[in-house]
Amino acid sequence: MKILLIEDEIDAVETIRDLLKDSYVVEVGYSGEEGGFLAYANIYDVIIIDYYLPDKNGLDVVKEIRETNITCPILMLSANSDVQNKIRALRTGVDDYVTKPYSREELKARIEALIRRSYTIQSSILSVDDLMFDVGRRKVFRGGKYIQLNRKGMDVLEYLMRNAGIAVSRSMIIEHVWESEIEFDTNIVDVHIKYLRDRIDRSYKKKLIKTVRGYGYKIEAE
Repeated sequence: MKILLIEDEIDAVETIRDLLKDSYVVEVGYSGEEGGFLAYANIYDVIIIDYYLPDKNGLDVVKEIRETNITCPILMLSANSDVQNKIRALRTGVDDYVTKPYSREELKARIEALIRRSYTIQSSILSVDDLMFDVGRRKVFRGGKYIQLNRKGMDVLEYLMRNAGIAVSRSMIIEHVWESEIEFDTNIVDVHIKYLRDRIDRSYKKKLIKTVRGYGYKIEAE
């Protein structure tokens, strides 16, 4: 899962990255301009944004993001605890508002709650033929049998299953699953696809992961 953090304070960035590193890919925009560009250019599960940014107000960035029809959950961080300010943020398009200083555990719990709510709307159970991915519990089953996958394997599989029947390019997979600012050879996708095939296809007659020659991959029932 991928989170966009729009925050200019280095200490705050490192604290949040350290808090989330075991469960999420965290990308950072250090200004409203940079954060807005990243939000538009990539796909994120949650956006975390500070109220005070060096170049513009965080609420203005949220408004710009919502005006481009980006619907992913947005959590705002602010030292301003004024009730009217919170109401203004919620009406602008913020889904949750956390006042500084905050508990690390509370922040993580609020992020998890936003993701659960979002996936409940999108569907928390993905299925293709006899392959099932319980997104909420992060568990994969085929024919009722539990299949253990590493984190990146699950991230790639989730992206394929959310686009079941649609061909997605290697670049699209990289942009969704890995940090955008890091350059990756597209062969990394082939490595992870082989890993998935070894675990969810090899032992079964029906092969669900298909190669789209010269482009990428898709997952679908035969």
